[in-house]
Amino acid sequence: MSTASEFCAVSLTPEDVKKLCALARLEIGPDEIRDLSAKLSDIMRLVGELQAQDTQGVDPMAHPLERPQRLRPDAVTETNARDLYQANAPLVEQGLYLVPKVIE
Repeated sequence: MSTASEFCAVSLTPEDVKKLCALARLEIGPDEIRDLSAKLSDIMRLVGELQAQDTQGVDPMAHPLERPQRLRPDAVTETNARDLYQANAPLVEQGLYLVPKVIE
């Protein structure tokens, strides 16, 4: 298991941030790179600290409170207003919106 001190040393350089932005197709200005690099390095440090924690014997949970979900009755609560909504559509046929073909 890794220790938190191993992950504290992880920091992203401005070049790393530029590569990540290129891969994510994000455009950032040169003045934002240092700030983003510091913030991402802080996130990496926090993830490292979380990974270093011993979770043996801890049961996974979806929610911290053991309560049943409140359900409402399965009943129609709104009226059908399809005709009203489709009145503004450019093309409608048999209750369906018609759109241009986008896949060849």
